[in-house]
Amino acid sequence: MEQIEIFEIPSPCRGICEVNNRGYCKGCFRSREERFHWHALSEQQKRKVIELCAQRQKRVMAAKKRSSDIPPADNPQHPEQEDLF
Repeated sequence: MEQIEIFEIPSPCRGICEVNNRGYCKGCFRSREERFHWHALSEQQKRKVIELCAQRQKRVMAAKKRSSDIPPADNPQHPEQEDLF
């Protein structure tokens, strides 16, 4: 029997509790329903939620990496200043 099956799975909450534009918590990447009903989920359901959260976190991190890989000239948030002379 694996350790995860012996002990109760704790909430992955990190105390940030803000949602992103997709409705997932910015701290733990759970949906609203997953956060509100965590205490009522079975251990198997909790494992599945944690697995989904890990996938969501990887997608967010990959998107952040892609956006940071854009060269400054192509990034409209940070336009380069033209030479004055």
